[in-house]
Amino acid sequence: METNAFRPDVVVALDIGTTKVCAIAGRRNEYGKLEILGVGKVDSEGVLRGVVSNIEKTVNAISDAIGIVRRSTGVDFKVVHVGIAGQHIKSLQHRGILTRDNDHTEISQRDIDRLITDMHKLVLPPGDKILHVIPQEYTVDNEQGILDPIGMSGIRMEANFHIITGQITASNNIHRCVERSGMRVANMTLEPIASAAAVLSEEEKEAGVALVDIGGGTTDITIFQDGIIRHTAVVPFGGNVITKDIKDGCNVMVQQAEKLKVKFGSAMSEEVYDNRIITIPGLKGRDPKEISEKNLARIIQARVEEILDYVVWEIRRSGYERKLIGGIVLTGGGALLNHIDKLSEYHTGLPTRIGIPIEHLAHGYNEQLSNPIFATAIGLLLKGIEDLEAGKVRIEAPPVQEKQPSQIEEEETAMAGGKWYEQLFRKTKEWFEAEPDSEF
Repeated sequence: METNAFRPDVVVALDIGTTKVCAIAGRRNEYGKLEILGVGKVDSEGVLRGVVSNIEKTVNAISDAIGIVRRSTGVDFKVVHVGIAGQHIKSLQHRGILTRDNDHTEISQRDIDRLITDMHKLVLPPGDKILHVIPQEYTVDNEQGILDPIGMSGIRMEANFHIITGQITASNNIHRCVERSGMRVANMTLEPIASAAAVLSEEEKEAGVALVDIGGGTTDITIFQDGIIRHTAVVPFGGNVITKDIKDGCNVMVQQAEKLKVKFGSAMSEEVYDNRIITIPGLKGRDPKEISEKNLARIIQARVEEILDYVVWEIRRSGYERKLIGGIVLTGGGALLNHIDKLSEYHTGLPTRIGIPIEHLAHGYNEQLSNPIFATAIGLLLKGIEDLEAGKVRIEAPPVQEKQPSQIEEEETAMAGGKWYEQLFRKTKEWFEAEPDSEF
């Protein structure tokens, strides 16, 4: 395969999760479907509840995942589309008003962009920034409930906006990690929005649906109605908490708890009929441990029910509790638990299905992608391709770079014991730590 070729139509998405870092390269084929060219998935260690906690470990994971994709596709790329999640994500509703100076011309995209720009001027709590401004419905000259005002004529245009905010530090850390692994962030999408793009159909978004993405560190919730995002929330619980419960409840090690959950776990204890006994080897010559499958399911069920309680609370808070004809769609690694869809139906009273992100994929895709854990990455890829086609992002051919003399000098300085300020710091430290004067 040709290596390091540059292809402007290839987009790369990066899902930095609590349990895995996943990079996916793909493009839209001539039939409008998504063609996946390469997938790189590695374990993640530097992320806690969806937020980067250790930059060094995250940079290594990103570099490994991107390296796998580079090798498998033979394509060189410098730009990635990244997702953001975490407990710091908040959503609020706001109303914007625009008085147009000319009623002879129709409302254009420019007018909508002006309204959106106004929303970015909102005063937020310190340390927060706006991630997305999503228009809901418009009012033109007191004519309400308009979904697309472009082409209408009118003087006064109002709009309801769903505004999603997040912490500046969380977003800066993601930027820092990506840049330190030699990439550039094209844009940042909220992970629940990306997952929704990958697994929900247009009919479901129209009918009203809650997408619940149960990841390793967080559970992301997105509620759609009339094809519009109505509510978003991130709950700081996920699959890792279930593993921790198994570890404490069965008195085993974390790795064993994770294997028990994946291999034998069930979200409903009533569905476990042949109550098998699972034997786990003991530590260094100790007796093996025996765990009953039903007890394991009881531990899992208790925690999954707690996560579902949060989901129900968020659905009620959104005010769309009675309007979700499509019910709940579960995705993410947590959706792989046996009978979790059945438990969700019993616990929430809403019809539930498992969402697999193959809705937009071209035929002949790799079987491993037919898995809810890839929902966010494939969704980010779709968003990246949309931005590329809309002209919001330009992927330029990387220039053949020669090292500048200053760059070489800087690198040599770094090699010779760190940058100048590190040397200064070290000398100062040595001076302070020198032997105290005998007179004092």
